[in-house]
Amino acid sequence: MRETERRPEDRSRLHVEASATDAIVRYRAVRRGTEALTRSLTPEDMGAQSMPDASPTKWHLAHTTWFFETFMLGPHLPGYRVFDPRFGYLFNSYYEAVGPRQPRPARGLITRPTVADVFAYRAHVDAAMERLLANGVDTLGGLLDLGLAHEEQHQELILMDILHLFAQSPLSPAFAPPRPAPAADPGPMAFADVPGGLAEIGHAGDGFAFDNEGPRHRVWLEPFRLADRLVTNGEWLAFMADGGYRRPELWLSDGWALCRAEGWQAPVYWREGAGGWTIMGLTGARPLDPHQPVSHVSYYEADAYAAWAGARLPTEAEWERAATAGGDLRGRGELWEWTRSAYLPYPGFRPAAGAVGEYNGKFMSGQFVLRGGASVTPAGHVRASYRNFFYPHQRWMFSGVRLALDGHGEGAAASDLEADVLAGLSKSRKSIPPKHFYDAEGSRLFELITELPEYYPTRTEIALLQDQAARIARRIPDAAALVEFGSGASTKTRILLDAAPQLAVYVPIDISETALQAAARAIRSDYPGLTVAALRDDFTNALQLPEAARGRPVVGFFPGSTIGNFDRAQARTFLEGARRLLGPGAALLVGIDLVKSPEVLVAAYDDAQGVTAAFNLNLLARINRELGADFDLAAFRHRAIWNPAESRIEMHLESLADQTVRVAGRPFHFRAGETLHTENSHKFTLEGFAALAGDAGWSVEESWRSAEPGFAEVLLRA
Repeated sequence: MRETERRPEDRSRLHVEASATDAIVRYRAVRRGTEALTRSLTPEDMGAQSMPDASPTKWHLAHTTWFFETFMLGPHLPGYRVFDPRFGYLFNSYYEAVGPRQPRPARGLITRPTVADVFAYRAHVDAAMERLLANGVDTLGGLLDLGLAHEEQHQELILMDILHLFAQSPLSPAFAPPRPAPAADPGPMAFADVPGGLAEIGHAGDGFAFDNEGPRHRVWLEPFRLADRLVTNGEWLAFMADGGYRRPELWLSDGWALCRAEGWQAPVYWREGAGGWTIMGLTGARPLDPHQPVSHVSYYEADAYAAWAGARLPTEAEWERAATAGGDLRGRGELWEWTRSAYLPYPGFRPAAGAVGEYNGKFMSGQFVLRGGASVTPAGHVRASYRNFFYPHQRWMFSGVRLALDGHGEGAAASDLEADVLAGLSKSRKSIPPKHFYDAEGSRLFELITELPEYYPTRTEIALLQDQAARIARRIPDAAALVEFGSGASTKTRILLDAAPQLAVYVPIDISETALQAAARAIRSDYPGLTVAALRDDFTNALQLPEAARGRPVVGFFPGSTIGNFDRAQARTFLEGARRLLGPGAALLVGIDLVKSPEVLVAAYDDAQGVTAAFNLNLLARINRELGADFDLAAFRHRAIWNPAESRIEMHLESLADQTVRVAGRPFHFRAGETLHTENSHKFTLEGFAALAGDAGWSVEESWRSAEPGFAEVLLRA
């Protein structure tokens, strides 16, 4: 027999020894890793509990030890002596099958055993575990893997809980030394297209995974778009400055109630002082870095931010598809990323038999899934299939936000905003349709514009409607539906509703979901007898009225001289589309601004307070936020110009320097002095408007005109 050969029994013995050695090495590494986290902690630090959701470090040290004692040593090591029978009650977490336990909110009351006693407990169990593992792990490997992964989870929980504890101290103590230089500017957020179709998600079967990561199964995904990076502190500051914590329309109902009840104004570890914002972290309190990803936010906050940004959170299937498709997910593994998916079992999921089956399955109710891992997560846990989960109100985990958008689909067009912006910036004379002004901030600014002393159209039209409301109301049939093109704040609508109680249905049409729902809620509240059937659509090409408006007389309402935003061809197209939408015999009341002095007109669109300028520049801010653009708002200025040849006021954004901007990943160059044309406001004569309406199949039935500055309401009949 050659020296390199081994008998079968020798090879078997060597395999057992190698397996045992590997298991002991892995076990020691994890256990020592946990204890290394306590080196900068005092016994007082390790015994305190800052809130019911957190646990003292001492409890974590003991609980992870209890797990090995209860599930491995007791059943599998003959003659094992339990360290202290009372520890089963003190350090069981939630395993009902094992027996009763200390209530979670009262874990901080366990002053005995001491920290020294807990370390003695760990040493006792570690010695016994090494005896058990020395015999090989052929039948215990799965249980050992679960125990080690469980302890690694508690390593992260220790850091979460210590940070929350230290954040309660006026001394803001540091767990770790200060961090290095501030983060680099991550640049504009871009969205990567991910194709839809049939996808497989869940653990593929290689290496350890928790039971909730399987079974692997197929899901159908619509095309979607996922942000290439996480939301930053600087972007969160903009959300806060725009009233993000004060605007109920952005929040889920339960989240808003909690936000109000607990007085949320910023993420949980942010503090505002004389020198600005600071943030509490494991390295202590430090100045807020605007380029760092925002962290420690609840699901409710993440969802509200996504609504404010005109986006949404990804589903967990979308996140896993993107993570396994080789896309560039910058920041992956830096913070756990909220998904909009409820924590539920996968198809075919079955919990393991016995008490360990309670590990994940029993929590599949009322929680949301996070994906990706965090900087405090043990390396082996940062895998695409890992499903972390927390309740939507919880904020102390290392959680962040990655946004998603619905995708284009195979050969489909981009969103209206993206399609219009890319097409408009590609023209030799750059322009963007004015309908995109009206995100939440744009709507707010426009309401301020209507109150400016220079801006006459709104107050003039309101006064005209109030003066003529009774005469207009006599033209509205009984049980009619009032269809408003572009609902806005519905101020003018209320004048008609008050004057015409015979109206049965109100149909506001608006492209902005936020503005539409706010208007609909307000009208329902103030006019309980009126059916409100909101229609989210681009009012320039809406195709069908809601069911509640069909089969009854219809009156359209298009106030504000918004028709002046169109050129002649567009205005005719709109009027033709409105005639088709409203139906034969329908009426349409249109507000038009009349031709007047250029000095009056220019002042109305370039006010002394700069509100109109902010309104115009907000369009660039929206494009930055929703399309990942990098417009520098300070590099553009607002201009209002009277164009007598076209009988219109034009709004432009003028580039102050040669510059290149990127929008949705595409570069566009601006020369110094070049403008981006954002709005036209045509002014009419009554005769000229009658001719335009006639070309589109309408006749003028009656009109009402104000004193100077001239404005008119024109009633058309199809």
